[in-house]
Amino acid sequence: MAKSFDFSVVDEILERHPKNSLSTIAILQDIQEYYHYLPREIFPYVAKAIGIGEARLYGVATFYENFSLEAKGKYVIRCCDGTACHVRGSQPILQCLYDELGLSETKHTTDDLNFTVETVSCLGACGLAPVMTVNGETHPSMTPDKAKEVIDEIRASLKQDGEEETA
Repeated sequence: MAKSFDFSVVDEILERHPKNSLSTIAILQDIQEYYHYLPREIFPYVAKAIGIGEARLYGVATFYENFSLEAKGKYVIRCCDGTACHVRGSQPILQCLYDELGLSETKHTTDDLNFTVETVSCLGACGLAPVMTVNGETHPSMTPDKAKEVIDEIRASLKQDGEEETA
């Protein structure tokens, strides 16, 4: 480890769960909820704490699609590209998000860790297509212009909060 990792949050999460393999998914979910991803540093620590092998813990984390080993931004934008959204124009919306944030199909998170853009197959809101969510809040009937407005609103709130935003 190049830099020191503070395990106090992980310790608090571990305290809330039984220390056995049956708690693996719940512990990983709680850790990801806090950090927005699963930091690699937690694997040996959690594996030892709950009495399973590090490879097994890593296997669980990589098997389930909802777990992420990559850092995500403060604002996670999910753009639906399922059938209903796709035929109603989700691709121009996704391209607008990429252009506005300097992201691409291979780079999903801004360097300042303020934004992450993910493409998903379905958000369960086909009647509102095209749809995107920001940290779980649904934005229906999106257009590229509306997507840019959402980004601009988030940027304005970041500036009000005094955070640097470079994307």
